[in-house]
Amino acid sequence: MTFRVPGYSVYERLGTGARSTIWLVADQRTGEQFALKRVTRKDSQEDRYIEQAINDYEVSRQVNHPVLRRSFELRRVRRFLQLRELHIIMELVEGQTLEDIGPMKAHRMLSIFMRVAEGLDALHQMNYVHTDIKPNNIMVTDTGEVKVIDFGQSCPIGHVKNRIQGTPDYIAPEQVEKGVPLTQKTDVFNLGATMYWAITGRSFPTVMPSSKRRGGIELKTSREVVLPEDLNRNVPTALSRLVMDCCEANPKDRPSDMQEIIRRLGVAQHIMDKNGLTLTGASIGLINT
Repeated sequence: MTFRVPGYSVYERLGTGARSTIWLVADQRTGEQFALKRVTRKDSQEDRYIEQAINDYEVSRQVNHPVLRRSFELRRVRRFLQLRELHIIMELVEGQTLEDIGPMKAHRMLSIFMRVAEGLDALHQMNYVHTDIKPNNIMVTDTGEVKVIDFGQSCPIGHVKNRIQGTPDYIAPEQVEKGVPLTQKTDVFNLGATMYWAITGRSFPTVMPSSKRRGGIELKTSREVVLPEDLNRNVPTALSRLVMDCCEANPKDRPSDMQEIIRRLGVAQHIMDKNGLTLTGASIGLINT
């Protein structure tokens, strides 16, 4: 099934998301190819998906870093004066997400996370945080480039959200607690939980609502965390400590910024090279134990 987009030729569907589909399109004048995110709206209950898509566009149209996926144009499609669709023309990223990718050697894995940290550092310099870093939002292109995608949940640094947003296996405690501002340290946690998954094959035991009660949210407080180096014998202590530091419950105890993460990843990479360690990616469950 295809649809019409004035000025563009629509070729094929590339993927799907929350109330959205991604399509390969080409500018009819220049032939340049793009990705088009199509978000449909049937009724007011789907307004939050529209809002996230608009937010994705508003943030990603401002970015100017090779790791951060850019958006170029937003079109609103109305029928009988009602907004029915959004079309976002985006940078075409051809590749796989970390969740889909196969096992990786240490150099590639650590270099990917260093690139992600560089992109997030650039985003923070723009006064935004991503707040939804996870394996599905990190892509490696067919040419080896790293791309951070989906800025639908991004917000200005210090923003307080009025509802919980995030992915349970990677969400930071402050994203669950009411009235707590989100900062660069939120992205540090999300990235740390993503690295934990990548090198252990397990999800980090995050804090999520266990039940709702009058006047607030009751949080789970008992968390049992197994160190990455105890799950994968080839993980150097320096990398294991970095991941655990990123996932500290109190933001004050996490690395100060993405520059510190880049530096410490470099140290871990040096140790692994020096000792001849081969760390195989755990995204398809290949753990050295």
